[in-house]
Amino acid sequence: MESPNISECAGSQDSQAEPRVKERMDTAGYLFHSLIPYEAAVPLLISVFALLTLFSFTVNMVTLYIIERSHDLSWQPRFILCENLILSDFLQTATFGPAVIYSLLRRQTMACSPWCYLQYILGTACIFSSLSTITSMALERYLYVCFALRYLVIVTQERMRKVLILIWVYSISIGIINISLLLHNGHEEKNQHVIMGLLCEPDMIEQHMGSPRVSAIFRKVFGSFTLLLCLLAHAFSYFRMYQNASNAVVPFDEVNHTARRTVMFYCGMLFLQLLPLFIKVASDALWEFRGTGEIELSSQSQGGCKPTPSATAAGFHVSLLIMLLVPPCINPLVYGLRSVEIRKALADMLRWRADNRVAAGAPGDVMRLRNIVRNDLAEAG
Repeated sequence: MESPNISECAGSQDSQAEPRVKERMDTAGYLFHSLIPYEAAVPLLISVFALLTLFSFTVNMVTLYIIERSHDLSWQPRFILCENLILSDFLQTATFGPAVIYSLLRRQTMACSPWCYLQYILGTACIFSSLSTITSMALERYLYVCFALRYLVIVTQERMRKVLILIWVYSISIGIINISLLLHNGHEEKNQHVIMGLLCEPDMIEQHMGSPRVSAIFRKVFGSFTLLLCLLAHAFSYFRMYQNASNAVVPFDEVNHTARRTVMFYCGMLFLQLLPLFIKVASDALWEFRGTGEIELSSQSQGGCKPTPSATAAGFHVSLLIMLLVPPCINPLVYGLRSVEIRKALADMLRWRADNRVAAGAPGDVMRLRNIVRNDLAEAG
């Protein structure tokens, strides 16, 4: 399949006489090839998104299954928060992964429809929920390490339920308020039923709706506030935990290398998880500094041609979509399968299954042995 010449305008007078559905498909295909002009890159992107989606589904489901099967883990606040993080990651993968793969297979950008708005709300809620959950996990570890004697008094089941409810109410409210402001203050261009991206992410939706300032400012302020709160909570929690661990070996005139490696590992994983948000906040700040909240358009949008994103904006959009699927892949590994308790529960579960398989096969072995003895006795008689 050869990519069309994207220098030609998709909105000519001949196409206006065609049916509206075909015009929408032509526009979606035109915008798709403006994002990904090289056809050879499409199968590679499909493979990348498919592998990330499959891996995310697998590791999250395995981790959740281990926690639910273990009676020693399912009641602990640490793993209750881990289950909520898995739920957020699972929804995020289900919202982003298949939608992008479907757009790549069709060689078309997303259509602006109710599903697009629902995708926007779900994606926003999942990202804010994941961010709030890992912040709560850092604070929970701080209470566990620094207030060990009062931990069970402070972190109760009732308070955990309230924290989870607060996380989801906050996350869903951000998505609903943002899309409401966008629909109220924005306006969809006439006869323009597709967006410029492979996914209904904020930049593309805002550009499609005319870049209303109110919704963009609301999204950027609350996104930056949540990210800053997460960073401060992690810095405070891990600093205090490292301080306590270091004080434990001061009388022995030694350095707690294990505590240092643990803190560095979790800080590195946190940076990797928040990398998409860092880039998003940095790009938002850059566009605001340059005096525009809109996506940079290419020169082809001049002269009556349909507007298309520039090469920089297109590369940024595709890279952001890939990075959005990375945190759901690493979260269950970092906060779940890396845990000693999870690995022990997995080993116990595998040992239990092996013992049951041996026990299930034992009666058959006994019956075969009895038949052999019976035949030997019959021959001897």
